[in-house]
This record gives sequence, C-alpha cells and structure tokens, in this order.
Amino acid sequence: MSESLAASVRPRTTSATRPAAAGHPSGGTVLVTGAGRYLGAHTAAKLAADATVLAVDVVPPTPDLAKVLAGAGVDFSVVDPTQGPALAQLLDRARVETVVHMAVAAMPFRDGGRDAMKELNVIGTLQLLAACQRAESLRKVVVRSSSAAYGASSRDPAIFTEDTELRAVPRGGFVKDILDIEGYVRGFRRRRPDAVATVLRFSPFLGPTADTALTRYFDQAFVPTAAGFDPRVQFVHVDDALEVLRRSVVEDHPGVFNVAGPGVLLLSQAIRRAGKTPVPVPGLAMGAVGRLFDISIDQLEFLVHGRVVDVSRLVAEYGFSPRSTPDTFKEFVSVVR
Repeated sequence: MSESLAASVRPRTTSATRPAAAGHPSGGTVLVTGAGRYLGAHTAAKLAADATVLAVDVVPPTPDLAKVLAGAGVDFSVVDPTQGPALAQLLDRARVETVVHMAVAAMPFRDGGRDAMKELNVIGTLQLLAACQRAESLRKVVVRSSSAAYGASSRDPAIFTEDTELRAVPRGGFVKDILDIEGYVRGFRRRRPDAVATVLRFSPFLGPTADTALTRYFDQAFVPTAAGFDPRVQFVHVDDALEVLRRSVVEDHPGVFNVAGPGVLLLSQAIRRAGKTPVPVPGLAMGAVGRLFDISIDQLEFLVHGRVVDVSRLVAEYGFSPRSTPDTFKEFVSVVR
C-alpha cells in the first residue's frame, strides 16, 4: 500500500481566484490523457476554450466522442501511456505546460482484466509522471483521483476530509491503484517543487448523458440492495466535475481536493426517487449483483456502506460549489424516467 492518506499535500493558499502564473496563457498547451473515453474526451473539449489541447489515449474515441473532440478543435492521438519515451517526446515536442491525467480506469477491462487495468492505472501514471518530471516546459499536473481512496467500511467516519486516513485494508483493485497513483504524485511534487500538482478526489459521477456502472444500476426496474443496509451516498454532476477540472488548469490550486455535490441521499431514497423498486438481497449475494451490473468490488462496498466527503476545502479554494447531490440525482432521474 502507498503512503498514508494523512500525508496528502495540503493547499499552499486559500485564494479562490488565483490565476495561472504570469507569462503563461490562461491554459497554455495542455495534454489530456484518457481522452478516448467519455470523461476524458469532454474534459479535453472543455479545456479547448482556454488552451491548445492535445488528447491521447490507448484506445481511439467512439464516433460520437470523436465528433466532440473534432468540434472543439482537439488533436487526438493513440498513445499508450505505459510507454514513457513516447510520452516524453510528445511533451517536449509540443512544449506542454499542463498535463491533465484522466486515464484512470475504475473497472477491469473486458480484454485483459485486472492486469490490464493495473497496467494502465499504475504503470501508466508512473511513466507519465516520470516524463513530466523531465519536461522543462511543464509547470502543472492535474490528476483525476477518486473518493474511493477513503475506502468504504463499517468503521468509516460520518464525513471524510482530505486528511482522513484509510480505516480498512482495501479489497478492491481500484482503491489500491488510487493509493499508488496519489503516492506517485507526492513523489513528483518532491522532485519538481516548481510545478503545481492538483489531485481531485471525485465522488461517483452522474449526469443526463453519463454512462457508468452506477447509472446502469439505477436504470433497472428492480434495484438490488444489501439487506440490512441503507447507506448515505453522494454524487457529483459531470458538468460540475468538468468545471473543476477547467479551473484547475486556468488557475493554480495545488493540493488534494474532494469533489462532490453537497448534501446526501440514502440509497433507499435515491431508488424511490428514480421510480424503481428496491430488492434487498443477502450480503453474500452482492458479489453476484456486481457481476450482473458490471460493478466492481469498490463500487459494491460504496453501495453497502456509502461514503460522504467534505467539500469545504474545494469551495474555499476554488470559489465554486457543485450542485447538490439531491439536485444532481433529480436531473439524472428526469432522463432515466
């Protein structure tokens, strides 16, 4: 396991509106990884309004995402993030100033399974940060992380802050990957103290057009739940996540930040508001639920124990508050129905 979450880097300032350093365009030249998938592609398109954006991924975008990238004037290339030399050459050739690392997979790949997922998440991040460390033009790294870094167990506190330590040994591979990724970022900051490093711990994404394991879970007429559990859950609207990513590029916000919609819902409330029927199943059967809905162990534990994070650091530093979890879910439900 990587270093304790308590060692996460604290913000160096509480300025909510500090722009990027003088002498640089608002966004400069930005490289976005993971742009062959939904969130990465929309991140690249969002940033293209403020910067020259290069987008890469190990897989090409779907035709719909390719239109999103092309419409925003984003140049996409297929690049394997585990290949350090290719990344280093791209950073140097394009004089990249900011890297937005979105190539973090939450689910094992259908082809390659857990090994391929770990290769992308862990080795890919290690190679990328090694290339960033050597890039003379680079001045900022923004990394997509997850609130899953806190785990989910019966021993959890009511609310997680950025300094809360992990309470239980993680069972799922994604949590282990996230801890490794954040450990590599801390190492990068020690070796490149001149560069800004921002880590964003996102709660699960929801939105009218988002397609995730959780959106598919809530889209069923009969929604299985763990008998005897009614966890508190929190989400972040995809559009708000994109805005936080944009501000992380055009402004300097070093440190680790929780990103979630304020407020909570009980899982039972969410299911009722979606107009669905909860079906309690024995805890031992939740593994079968995960396989049925393509939900990872980490996400299953979220649906059993829940997870609520404090976003006061984000609001104070960025001067931006995401829409609430109940409002986010309400908008999502309007599409599901």
